[in-house]
Amino acid sequence: MVSSSSQRDEREHPAEKRPLLGVIACNRTVGEEIAASVMRRYLQAAARHMEASLVIVPSLPDYIDAPRLASTIDGILLTGSPSNIAARHYEGECADAEGPFDEDRDEVVKRLLEEVIKAGKPALGICRGLQEINVALGGTLRRDLATNDTFIPHHAPPEANLDAMFSCKHDVRLKGGGVLAQMYDAPSIIVNSVHYQGINRLAPDLHVEATAPDGLIEAVSARIGSSSILAVQWHPEWQADRNTHSQALLRHFGTLLRGESLPTDL
Repeated sequence: MVSSSSQRDEREHPAEKRPLLGVIACNRTVGEEIAASVMRRYLQAAARHMEASLVIVPSLPDYIDAPRLASTIDGILLTGSPSNIAARHYEGECADAEGPFDEDRDEVVKRLLEEVIKAGKPALGICRGLQEINVALGGTLRRDLATNDTFIPHHAPPEANLDAMFSCKHDVRLKGGGVLAQMYDAPSIIVNSVHYQGINRLAPDLHVEATAPDGLIEAVSARIGSSSILAVQWHPEWQADRNTHSQALLRHFGTLLRGESLPTDL
């Protein structure tokens, strides 16, 4: 039986009028097989607060038609993941880095993001997604956040359970006049922190939106042609129904999916 609240949602936002959001999937081992996997929290947050319809994009580089996909969807969400981007993508073939890796996802995101930008569609990056956007546009990452004492803790202890992991938090300073500063009308907000890597050299086309107290870049934006890009190092999808800051960010991206763009001076 469909609940009355579900019926109201369908009347107010009919499925055929919702923008189509492509959500990147990771490759993860489930039992003895590899699955195309997206944590349900990303899908629920996007469906509810972006008011989007969803299509999961598997990370299968041999079978992905990136130009066709980019022309079909209204935008893309690059989710977080336990995997890291292979360092050869930003430091050359001899670079080493700590895994786990998902190099098929690395390749699919690189191709699809390029086509999404060409098509003038928006992209939202969350955690790994922020790092993917920075690398795809020519930036680099740093991998020493857990071992360099000049940084504040950006991740809970490895033995922490899921709730404790997302309870690791710090404030971020919002850049005056930026997208997030205008969205929140505040100089800073508190965010969760669940990452071991982060931006080192910022890609040329990206603009800083927020920084952690230790100076680490925590959010970026860009306008490339008619494509709007927004990415955050934190996880707005985590318990989004309880967090008004997360809801505002997701709603903002929903307006971009519907064809609205960022102001030209940002």
